[in-house]
Amino acid sequence: MIYPIVMYGDAVLRKRAADIEKGTDLAQLIADMFETMHEANGIGLAAPQIGKSIRLFIVDGTTLEDEPDLKDFKKAFINPQIIDEQGEEWEFEEGCLSIPNIREEVWRKETVRIKYFDENWNAFEEEFDGMKARIIQHEYDHIEGKLFIDYLSPLKKRMLKGKLANISKGDVDTEYRIAAPLKK
Repeated sequence: MIYPIVMYGDAVLRKRAADIEKGTDLAQLIADMFETMHEANGIGLAAPQIGKSIRLFIVDGTTLEDEPDLKDFKKAFINPQIIDEQGEEWEFEEGCLSIPNIREEVWRKETVRIKYFDENWNAFEEEFDGMKARIIQHEYDHIEGKLFIDYLSPLKKRMLKGKLANISKGDVDTEYRIAAPLKK
């Protein structure tokens, strides 16, 4: 099932998501999230972006042909917990399915250590760096109620205010279904 993507302005995107009870069957939801993300040409999707305030996100960098490090980077992260972020901060232009048609430079640490469960409830503690770390940090922010625009300067945020208001109203062109909080 393909879900509509929740747009900027919806309260679910600003709420810290709830832990999921261990052992919960998430197979269908995870499959639906991958289908939804692929339909929208995304590389990551967090449960709040489909209106579910739970600590789950997925990533799939396998479609990025110019990033050979990501050729096998397709995972589900259940109840993740970032333990550490290290290294130099580096800048990269990020976008978000919940904030379509806006891309901005965001600084993030180069390495992340994260504990999580996979879709079979196997526990992992792993370290990721580079683009993998960035994708994880971006999606992790979603389950913490944070968006990439929160990293922008006050001036940059003011400059985007009109575009963000339009996104909240559903006045935005996308190739995928959306759920806008202020759509009439």
